[in-house]
Amino acid sequence: MEQLKVGIIGTGMAFERLHYPAYQELNANYQIVALCDEDRSKALNWANKLAIPEADVYSDFRELAKRDDLQVIDIMVPIAQNFTMTEAVAALVGKTKKAIICEKPLAPTLEQAEKCAGLPRKYDVAMMIAENYRYNEDPNIIRDLVGQGHIGEADYFVWNRVLNFPDDMKKDAFPAREWRQHPNYPGGVFYDTAVHDMAALRHIFGPIDELMAYGQKEKAALDQWAVVNVVFRFMSGFTGSYNFYAAGKEMQRPLIGLRIIGQKGEIYQEERDCGTINLTNYDGSSKQLAYQPQRGYYNELLNFYNAYTGKEAITVTPELELGDAKTLLAIIESLEQETPVKVDEAEAYTPYYATGQKMGYEDKRM
Repeated sequence: MEQLKVGIIGTGMAFERLHYPAYQELNANYQIVALCDEDRSKALNWANKLAIPEADVYSDFRELAKRDDLQVIDIMVPIAQNFTMTEAVAALVGKTKKAIICEKPLAPTLEQAEKCAGLPRKYDVAMMIAENYRYNEDPNIIRDLVGQGHIGEADYFVWNRVLNFPDDMKKDAFPAREWRQHPNYPGGVFYDTAVHDMAALRHIFGPIDELMAYGQKEKAALDQWAVVNVVFRFMSGFTGSYNFYAAGKEMQRPLIGLRIIGQKGEIYQEERDCGTINLTNYDGSSKQLAYQPQRGYYNELLNFYNAYTGKEAITVTPELELGDAKTLLAIIESLEQETPVKVDEAEAYTPYYATGQKMGYEDKRM
């Protein structure tokens, strides 16, 4: 098996807790050989853990990108830097055998997000966006339940997403980072968190025609959007509501979670880490579908490896991920203007259940 050599740009919490465990699990596929962080001491700490020579540690990402021995460059930087750094790397590695993994959201503005979606073609470089929700098992199970008609024709959905940002920012957690508490990108914690949920919704239901949003900013959440209520109309005519609350807890159990109501039954997932999706039909039958939570980081790296070695296509491209960024920015526009906002101009893509496209991992779900 060919082992791809990887250069890491950004050795912070996303690398430590999300990507590195997946690289460990896929150590027959990948070898991390170079590290870069603007705070070189952070990269040196990781170099010591991984037995990487100090000569292979950088504070200038351009020096890492110029290395001839790399096949993969994995970029994990704050949202405000996503596009500018990814574009700079793409310009350096274009028309070579190097490929890029980068984070989501694509960029802090629609203009930059649209440019990011064009980078693969502009620089002739392969790119994958590490949107783990499109690779997680649970959105794929739900997508197939809806697409295969297990609840008949779906009529509507409701999804409550709750997180306690004020408490989490005091813990050893992602909200504790200064750039997340005082963001220089729109939407703050909402943009950073809900992008995953928008990816899941678009993955399940397809492109969005129009949305309308209302919300509240709260001092408890550092004057960020702490309450967001959105109503969606998808291109198919399907509608539903998404509610985001970042300033406290939902105390009742079971949680509202994600519920999709159809003409023959209902799909229910309490929360993303519960490990079970409930399928209940009006004829009295029911089924619990088990899944392993948070497998997206492993599955995305496996898909990327298989794509690099010619076995399948990259599932989550910048072109696809652009729709998620457009949706978030449309919600923020609707919040600020208090008016409906159009999202997709046309049927931008077909949900995967309609194409039969492989997802990049062995399907043992049904």
